Amino acid sequence: MATLKILEFPNPNLRKIAVPVTSFDSDLKCLIDNMFETMYEANGIGLAATQVDVHKRLLVLDVSEERNDPKVFVNPTIDVIESDLADYDEGCLSVPGFYETVSRPKKITVSAQDKEGSQFEIEADGVLSVCIQHEIDHLDGKLFVDYLSPLKRNRIKDKLQKEQKSISS
Repeated sequence: MATLKILEFPNPNLRKIAVPVTSFDSDLKCLIDNMFETMYEANGIGLAATQVDVHKRLLVLDVSEERNDPKVFVNPTIDVIESDLADYDEGCLSVPGFYETVSRPKKITVSAQDKEGSQFEIEADGVLSVCIQHEIDHLDGKLFVDYLSPLKRNRIKDKLQKEQKSISS
């Protein structure tokens, strides 16, 4: 397994729309393994393929305290069950060091395929629901900072760009 490079905001590749996965082969399984390793190494709870510059509709997550409940969602879609919104402090491996409050639907149904291509559906609420919605946003070229005011979003962008320049020089 290998740790992959996580793209950071405002990298334009984070805005690419992911395409459906059509081949459930050994390359996909290797990518999934590498994404889990990358996510765990970065202390994240979710990672979308878009964040590692692979533009396929794939996300991995593990919201368990013990880090022992990995979940794979290939070609996920969501339906809102409960439209009431809940506020959560969200962070993102592509926006390191920032946490902001985002409002999202409380309860969703997720339809997806597993790494073998078998279809499944689950209901999700709480942090699982938030994480799935956050990662699917990545697949659609959207980041949690897009839910913030333009002023906040630009402050975050400016600070990250400054940090990225100081690292590269």
